[in-house]
Amino acid sequence: MSEQQQNTKQKANHRDGKHPRRKRNGNNGGRRKDKLKVIPIGGLGEIGKNMTAFEYRDEIVIVDCGLKFPDDDMYGIDMVLPDFSYLMENADKVKALLITHGHEDHIGGIAYLLKQINVPIYATKFTMGLIDKKLTEHRLISKAKRHIVKAGDEVQIGSFRAEFIRVNHSIADSVAICIKSPAATVFHTGDFKIDFQPIDGEIIDLQRIAALGSKGVDLLLADSTNVEEAGFTASESTVGETFYNLFRGCKNRIIVTTFASNVHRVQQVIDAAIAYNRKIVINGRSMETMFEVATDLGYIKAPKNAIIDIQEMKKYRPKDLVVITTGSQGEPMAALGRMANGDHRFLQIGKNDTIIISASPVPGNEKMVAEIINKLVDLGSEVVYNKFANIHVSGHGRREEMKMIQTLVKPKNFMPVHGEARMLKHHAALAEALGLDKNHVFVQQNGDVLELDHRGCKMVGKVQAEPVLVDGLGVGDIGNIVLNDRKRLSEDGLFIVVITMNKGRAVSGPDIISRGFVYMRESEELIDGAREEVKKALIKCEKKKITDWKTIKSDIQDALFRYLYKETQRKPMILPILMEV
Repeated sequence: MSEQQQNTKQKANHRDGKHPRRKRNGNNGGRRKDKLKVIPIGGLGEIGKNMTAFEYRDEIVIVDCGLKFPDDDMYGIDMVLPDFSYLMENADKVKALLITHGHEDHIGGIAYLLKQINVPIYATKFTMGLIDKKLTEHRLISKAKRHIVKAGDEVQIGSFRAEFIRVNHSIADSVAICIKSPAATVFHTGDFKIDFQPIDGEIIDLQRIAALGSKGVDLLLADSTNVEEAGFTASESTVGETFYNLFRGCKNRIIVTTFASNVHRVQQVIDAAIAYNRKIVINGRSMETMFEVATDLGYIKAPKNAIIDIQEMKKYRPKDLVVITTGSQGEPMAALGRMANGDHRFLQIGKNDTIIISASPVPGNEKMVAEIINKLVDLGSEVVYNKFANIHVSGHGRREEMKMIQTLVKPKNFMPVHGEARMLKHHAALAEALGLDKNHVFVQQNGDVLELDHRGCKMVGKVQAEPVLVDGLGVGDIGNIVLNDRKRLSEDGLFIVVITMNKGRAVSGPDIISRGFVYMRESEELIDGAREEVKKALIKCEKKKITDWKTIKSDIQDALFRYLYKETQRKPMILPILMEV
């Protein structure tokens, strides 16, 4: 065989995920070093903060870096990030950040990661447009190394080769990623559905997925979100027909709320508005940002004269207007929430409004969405939501789509991702029902380290992967102690005792302040009793000649706790304040 033929064969093998045999070091340490580690840092046992690291020898590539919105008991927390500790400890190994799509749970943590590690980013055009907006806000755009890829591209990153494969989802330019290393090949679906009639005509590339499967995939990581739903997810195009039906003959102003990132949904609203000669208003910060990025990059098409500024609405009759707005999840500070509460600057809701909620509540948001709907109905508007019209379809595949991907990829091993604990377990059971041995199915937790090569796969350890809380400008400085304090304050309130001391003796007070516990003017007897309990505690300290402030505070807290619980059966946070004069 000629040298040219050998080079050609090596290149072909490289594309197919095959690599020339490497010499073994002749010891277990050498063989172990040649394995691929798969480390989920976020996204397992939860919906959000998706992030997975792939480590081979002295190189790491990361797939996605998202955020999670706080749970109900995370009082005051703005967002939750993945734990970057392991990546920071191995910063010199981190070579690339690969992004599947532009949803917040996949890109929302990027700016925070880049403040710690300046890693090159690889993403499709629309996804990169959304990332650029975030990096600009954080003043990182000039430092970030950004590489735009498209579906079908392959990039070489050290020993890794990453191939981007088109999938369908509820946001444009979504891709799956096949990561090939000398040790193993991993296929990561990202978030996906199978849509044979997508709005942009870009059908999921099942042919390429099947081709990769035929060449051998050692591990499949697959989206588990809709595993509890039977059948197939409906095509996004079905929603457009509903919009046309709702717009036809409607004499009201139409207000449509949906996820800002769903540019295909927004395009269908625009198309229906233009078909019925309505002017379009874009409202809400995230919707305005998305619309700007999508129109600049050509993902949304609308005649310039069809879009008007919100302040121009008064020039038009209600039946000539469509407002596309944020607030589909019932967020009180989003545009629709402000309308429902009557404090929107430009939009007051009334009987001349038809409001279409083109989204389903994210788990945990059902109550907020119901409250917004009730408020809008009370204001006299007509509200249309998913229970009464087919105005929303999911961006995630259901069980039959998961089966199809599993069958096409034919993985040797499987790890469900992107889902709460029950979803991961159900997806694992589905893989086993399709014939995969249960010893090759791994239901992991964040931080678990999975090690594999072409011969096998096993769990070998764990890295730190605790949730990192963001509160204002503080990142990671809020922990369980502070959250527990906030929880107590929210449940039983605060009881403050102020005493002026001189040489260990009280000379003034106790003065009492109650916040969120009792209204003092209506609870004078309780407050007077509390003062007496504090005085008794101080007298005991004086008799025992206790001058240590820490002990005095502790005795006051104990006395007040017993008294207040006896009188109210409640446990406020008690805060004694001693001042020296």
